Amino acid sequence: MTKLVIVESPTKAKTIRGFLPKDYQVKASMGHVRDLPASASEVPAKIKGEPWARLGVNVENDFEPHYVISRGKKKTVDELKKLLKDADELILATDEDREGESIGWHLSEVLNPKVPVRRMVFHEITREAIQEALNNTRNLDENLIRAQETRRILDRLVGYTVSPLLWKKIAPKLSAGRVQSVAVRLLVLRERERRAFKSGAYWDLKAFLNKRPDQPDHRFEAQLVSVGGVRVASGRDFDENTGKVAEGKEVLLLNQTEAEKLRDRLLNGDWRVAGIESREATRAPYPPFTTSTLQQEANRKLGMGAKETMRVAQKLYENGHITYMRTDSVHLSDQAINAARRRVTEMYGQEYLHKTPRRYETKSQNAQEAHEAIRPAGDQMLPAEQLPISGQEQRLYDLIWKRTVATQMANANLRFTTVTLEVADAVFRASGREVLFAGFFRAYVEGSDDPEAALESQEAPLPKLSVDEIVACRDLEAVGHETKPPARYTEATLVKALEAEGIGRPSTYAAIIDTIQARGYVFKQRRELVPTFTAFAVTQLLEDHFNDLVDMKFTANMENDLDEIALGNLAWLTYLRRFFLGQEGLESQVKEKEAGIDPRIVGAVELADFPFEVRIGQFGPFIAKEENGERITAGLPADLPPADLTNEKAEQLLSQKADAPKPLGKHPESELDIFLKQGPYGPYVQMGDDEGNGKKPKRVSLLKGMEPDDVDFDLALRLLSLPRKLGAHPETGKSVSASVGRFGPYVVHDGVYASIKAPDNVLEIELPRALELLAQKKAGGGKSKSVLKELGEHPDGGAVQVLDGRYGPYVKHGRINATLPKDVEPQSVTLEQALQWIAEKAASKPKKKTTRRKKKS
Repeated sequence: MTKLVIVESPTKAKTIRGFLPKDYQVKASMGHVRDLPASASEVPAKIKGEPWARLGVNVENDFEPHYVISRGKKKTVDELKKLLKDADELILATDEDREGESIGWHLSEVLNPKVPVRRMVFHEITREAIQEALNNTRNLDENLIRAQETRRILDRLVGYTVSPLLWKKIAPKLSAGRVQSVAVRLLVLRERERRAFKSGAYWDLKAFLNKRPDQPDHRFEAQLVSVGGVRVASGRDFDENTGKVAEGKEVLLLNQTEAEKLRDRLLNGDWRVAGIESREATRAPYPPFTTSTLQQEANRKLGMGAKETMRVAQKLYENGHITYMRTDSVHLSDQAINAARRRVTEMYGQEYLHKTPRRYETKSQNAQEAHEAIRPAGDQMLPAEQLPISGQEQRLYDLIWKRTVATQMANANLRFTTVTLEVADAVFRASGREVLFAGFFRAYVEGSDDPEAALESQEAPLPKLSVDEIVACRDLEAVGHETKPPARYTEATLVKALEAEGIGRPSTYAAIIDTIQARGYVFKQRRELVPTFTAFAVTQLLEDHFNDLVDMKFTANMENDLDEIALGNLAWLTYLRRFFLGQEGLESQVKEKEAGIDPRIVGAVELADFPFEVRIGQFGPFIAKEENGERITAGLPADLPPADLTNEKAEQLLSQKADAPKPLGKHPESELDIFLKQGPYGPYVQMGDDEGNGKKPKRVSLLKGMEPDDVDFDLALRLLSLPRKLGAHPETGKSVSASVGRFGPYVVHDGVYASIKAPDNVLEIELPRALELLAQKKAGGGKSKSVLKELGEHPDGGAVQVLDGRYGPYVKHGRINATLPKDVEPQSVTLEQALQWIAEKAASKPKKKTTRRKKKS
C-alpha cells in the first residue's frame, strides 16, 4: 500500500516527490477541483428549477452552497479516486493559507476517503521543511475552511445580486464585486481629483555655482528661497481647486518677466555663504518582503505587474527556491536570520553585519496568511547566480535575496548639509547629501513611487564651504513650473492603498487588479491605471444607491469579520444572515431600490464643470449636445482618460462627427462612394454610407505603417479589393487568395494559411510568391511549426509544448491546442499552466453528435 499526497501543481509535486520516501505517491489536483456553478450550463439538472439555482447558494437553507466539479477537472478527480483505492493514507499538502485549506477540504469532500486523512503544511519546499511537516501533521482546520467558504459565498451574493442590476440600468456584461468595486472607486476618486485640479504657474531661479572659478569639480546648484525677506512661492502654496496661491499664504509669486528681471539683477552680484547647517542621520533596513511589498517593489524596479509577480513567485516557491509567497508577515525564522548573517560576512565583510540579529514584528493584528516573510528557502541563502534560474525568475529571486540579506546588515549613515547663500536682497539654498557608511545600501535600496525622487543611496555632496566665503555664479536660470495633479495609481501604489485601507488580503491583490482590467473598468496608460467612463457610471450608481458596497471602512470591516470567522470568534451563518437577509440586507436593498433607479439618469456620467452630456450607450461611452434643436453625438475613444476630456476635446470629437468625410471617389463597379474614416481603433476605408439598416458597409483598416495622409482614391480601391484572388493552385486547381486578418496579412489555399512578412506586401504579392510561402508552410518552414519551449510530459503521456502559430503562441498536447492569454510571455509558461489551459480547452470542446439510422420496417 502507498500513501497518497495531493498538492496543487505538477511542479510542486515534482519538487516534493524528491523529499519523500518511495512509498509516498505525489499527485497534483491542478488547483481547485470544485466550485459554485460558473454558468447556467454547469447548474445540475436536479436543481435547475430552484429559484436559487443561478446563484448556486440555497439562501433559505442556511446559505447552503451547491458545488460542482469544475470544468476540465472530472478526469483529475477520477484519477485521484483510482489512486486512493490503493492507498492506506491520504495526505493533503496544499498551500498553508485559507485558500490552500479550502482546496484540501474540497478534495476530501469529493474523494470521500475511507482511509485516514492528514493535513500537511509547510512554508518552504526543502528537505528539512518537508520532513518536519510530515512529522507534524494535523487535521483540517474547520475555522479556516468556514472563513474561506464564507468569503466565496459572500462574493457570489454580491456579484450575482448587484451585477444584473447594472446590466438593466447601465449596460450589458457589467459586474460588481465585493472588493473589485471598491478598488475601482479608489481609481475613480483619484481621476475625479485630477479633473477638478486647476494648475497654477510660478517661476523661480536656479543658480549654478562654483566654490572657485578655477575649480570646476567644485560645482553645485542652489534654489531661490526668498526675496526681500518674503518667501518665494512653490508648488505647495497653491490651492488645487483654483490654481491660485492659497488664501492666507504670505509668499512672493513671480511670473516669467519678473523672474528674468530678478535674474539679470542678481547674476553679477556678490554671492556670499550666509549659513551652513549639517546633520547626520541613520537609515535602517526595510523589513523583508510580504506579498504586498513584493508586488510594489517588483512593479517599481522590475516593471512587473502584480499578476506576473505572483506567477513568477509561485514558480520560485514550487521549485523550492523561496518560501511561500502569500503572506502578510515580516517574521524571519532563526534559520533564515543565521543564513543571512553568514552571507553578509562572506560577501560584504564583518563591518557590514549588524551587531545583533535583527527581528521584525508584523504590525497587522489580522495576519492570517503564512507565518514567515518571503525569503530564499533553506539555510544557504544562495545568490541568484548560483541557482538554475534565469529571466524573470532570476530577477525576482535576486530582489528577494537582496532584501532578505539587507535585513541583517548594519545601518547606513548619511550626512545632510544645507547651505544658505545671499546675493543682494535674495536668499538661495543649496542641499547636499553624503553617504558616510553605506551599510545595507550595499545590498538593497528601496524604490520610489515618485519617478523624480532620488534614491536614498544617491550622493550629491557639496564642496567644503565656510561662512562669509564668496562663491562664483557661472549661470543663473529662470525656471517656470506648473503644479501637477495628483498622480494616477500604478499597480504598486494601488496595492499600497488597498493594504493601507484594509481592503482585500495579500492573496487577492493580483486577482483584483487583473479583474478590473478584464472587465473594462480600467486600462493601462504606460504604468498608470486609468478608470474608464463606464467605471465612473458604475461607481456613481453604487455610491448613490449602495454606498456600503464601495465604502472603504465597510469593506475593511468585512475583511476583519472574515478574519474573526477564521479565528473562530464569529459565527459565519449569523454574519451571512445579517449581511444578506432582513430589511437592511443586500437582497432587500436591491429589490427595493431597483424600481427607483432610472436608467436615463444612471447611464449619464457626472463630470464637474463640463457643459456636454456623457452617457454610456449600447456600444460604449459617448458625448452629446443640443445644437439648433438637433442632438449631436460622438463616440468617446476607448483610451481617453476621463480627466483628459476637456471642452476643446469634446468640441473636436463632435465636429469630426458633424463634418462628414468627403468621398474619395466612387467605386468603379458598385458605384458606391468610398470614404476615409477614423474609428475608435484607428483609420479605415469604407465603401458606401452608414445606412442604419443593420447592414454594415465594407470596411478595411489601414495596413501597418500606413498614415491617413497616404491614402488616396487608388490606394483605397486596392485596400477594398481585399481579399485578392491570386489564381488557381497548379496542383489542386483551388483558389489562392491574399488578405488581412486579426494577426496581419496572409495567403491562404484550401484551409492552409501562411503569413506575409516584409518585404512582401499583401497588396502586391502574386501567385508564384504565394505558392512559395504555402510550400514553406506545408514543409514545416512556416511559423506554426516553431517550437518555442518544451514543457515536459503530460500526466497522460505525450509531450506538452509551446508553439508559435498563425494566430499567436499556443500550448499543444496531442490534438488539443490552447491559445496563450495575451499577457503571458511564451518563455514564461510553466507546465502546470499549460496543463490547466489544455484541460479547460478539452472540456470546452463540444461533443460530436451522432445519429442512428432507423431500421426500415
